[in-house]
Amino acid sequence: MDQRKTLIVIGGGAAGFFCAINAAKMNTDLKVMIIEKSNKLLSKVKVSGGGRCNVTHHCFEITELIKKYPRGQNFLKKAFHQFNTKDTVQWFEERNVILKSEPDGRVFPLTNSSQTIIDCLLKEANKYGIEIILNCEIDSIEKKENIFILSSKNSKKITADYLCIATGGYQKPVQFNWLESIGHTIEKPLPSLFTFNIPNNQITQLMGLSVENARVKIAGTKLQQDGPVLITHWGLSGPAVLKLSAWGAKELSDKNYHFLIAVNWLGDKNENDLRDEWINLRQRFSSQKMQHKNPFQLPNRLWLYFLKECFVDENARWADLTSKQQNQLIKNLTAHEFQIKGKTTFKEEFVTCGGIALSEVDVNTMQSKKIENLFFAGEVLDIDGVTGGFNFQNAWTTGWIAAKTIGKLSI
Repeated sequence: MDQRKTLIVIGGGAAGFFCAINAAKMNTDLKVMIIEKSNKLLSKVKVSGGGRCNVTHHCFEITELIKKYPRGQNFLKKAFHQFNTKDTVQWFEERNVILKSEPDGRVFPLTNSSQTIIDCLLKEANKYGIEIILNCEIDSIEKKENIFILSSKNSKKITADYLCIATGGYQKPVQFNWLESIGHTIEKPLPSLFTFNIPNNQITQLMGLSVENARVKIAGTKLQQDGPVLITHWGLSGPAVLKLSAWGAKELSDKNYHFLIAVNWLGDKNENDLRDEWINLRQRFSSQKMQHKNPFQLPNRLWLYFLKECFVDENARWADLTSKQQNQLIKNLTAHEFQIKGKTTFKEEFVTCGGIALSEVDVNTMQSKKIENLFFAGEVLDIDGVTGGFNFQNAWTTGWIAAKTIGKLSI
């Protein structure tokens, strides 16, 4: 009969695998199992970054790194002192996975394939004899003396000495019931990374166009973000919009995702700056047709859209602009208003704010303050980052800290 101590990790994603692998490495006598409710492992790793896997971010200063998390900053400030972005890069490179940084700071495997990360994690799990059970959804946890008894929906019962919950975020509060029933407080889950829907707006006909340096503000709030904005067939997306949705997750939910935004397509150039510049532009291009002279490095189809929206004839010369057309054009370039009605999220890459209340978790160990030998890792915690590899970094960090603690306790 196997007398070894057992760790069960619930969740076959990034945080779950990282906890399981590192715990098994730190204590080779520990029996480690990963239980996954679906038939897929590492599904978010697979689709992240367009199938390339945005492993982490090239941000190595903790004070700067924590600014990328709308929720969980103080918690992670302490956690990152144990395992941060530098450690992630080193961990993968020690396993012959070379990572590269892109100009925007996102870090990907040199192969540009998420399969490289998946293969690495599966190889490590195999190396340490980690047992993986698929299609097994745990719906209740009971602790008798020092043993956890897990019950699944198919009535299977499994026991463990140590338990790590790494299920990822849930979309609905009811999905947290099985964790709430063991005494933990749940911060209400809400979508954190989503795009803005603009139904029945002509701009959606320009889907696929992007502007590299725009600024998006939410009217009536202090919320704003700079960065690339992508026009889609349903509205607006891109890093600036996704980051804004993360910082505004709770506020935008309260508004039922109906709100007004203003887009400055010229980035940090405000209306007054452009108005001052406009006099010179009119003089310089006076005899040239508006449609042929776009001085703002905007996609030409977007420029033509602005002209049409301001009732400017494409064949009109710069000198022909009426003051009304000029004012409208300046406003649309620097404070283009859109009425947002709804959001779009992507199931595979769904990120939530909310989850296990951080006040109930010891940041130094990732152990529950309420139940001994119960640990949490990843997005199931009330932590979420903006787009750019920060949510994976949370998974690696919390998974590693939980693993380190379990490895020591189980020896």
